Amino acid sequence: MGLHDDGATGTGGSAGDADLAALALKILVAGGFGVGKTTLVGAVSEIRPLRTEELLSEAGELVDDTGGVERKSTTTVAMDFGRITIRSGLSLYLFGTPGQDRFWFLWDELAQGALGAVVLADTRRLEDCFPAVDYFEHRRIPFVVAVNCFADARSYGANEVSRALDLEQGTPVVLCDARDKDSGKEVLIRLVEYAGRVHTARLLEAVGPQAGSV
Repeated sequence: MGLHDDGATGTGGSAGDADLAALALKILVAGGFGVGKTTLVGAVSEIRPLRTEELLSEAGELVDDTGGVERKSTTTVAMDFGRITIRSGLSLYLFGTPGQDRFWFLWDELAQGALGAVVLADTRRLEDCFPAVDYFEHRRIPFVVAVNCFADARSYGANEVSRALDLEQGTPVVLCDARDKDSGKEVLIRLVEYAGRVHTARLLEAVGPQAGSV
């Protein structure tokens, strides 16, 4: 469900206890091509983010739909990585996924051990986030949809986006600015809270019949 940050390997003393108490959770940032995944990871990361961007090539024009994002000149070909501390003892490791279909073979590896995911959406190309929504729904990975509010895009409410994407009941939809650190942090907090409730409910459901038989 998450990753423990082991820190130092000492077995005694308060420093070792503090390291064991610290928790690092793995979060995916997904969505369509050019929706702002790299921007979001870079905005919230407290470390210099690791990026695997390459310039768009003429060959890529045959398979990458740049409609609506014509000014985009680079694309993520493996992943983005960043880290943010939510509070003392709780950090998030952020893995931005590549948006194009031809890189989706990486998703299964990135999804291993993830607490949850953020699906970024652009209302000008809302259909681009359907594959990410389907991916996480089918694998029962909790996720929130974060609508990246571009200046030239028509504004829609969270309920309208939820209906348009036919989301499962209870899946959060939040509006955000992927460039803004505080806005991105609020998205991540919503995800952690939601994923925590989902995983707790599943755990109680799994142990319920056994508890009742004791």
